[in-house]
Amino acid sequence: MKTLTQSMLNFVRDEDGVTAIEYGLIASLIAVVIIATVTTVGTNLTSIFSYIASKLTVPST
Repeated sequence: MKTLTQSMLNFVRDEDGVTAIEYGLIASLIAVVIIATVTTVGTNLTSIFSYIASKLTVPST
């Protein structure tokens, strides 16, 4: 019985699972920020390259 009680106390005090969940949440938040940033930069780059392409003229030969 003492072993069972000690095992239950160890299980309640164990914080490895909580730490893993916190790290997972932090990693997912970082991933969301990276995706949003890359999407915004990609959209801005598309606009810039479209503007540049519209200003270029093909030289006549």
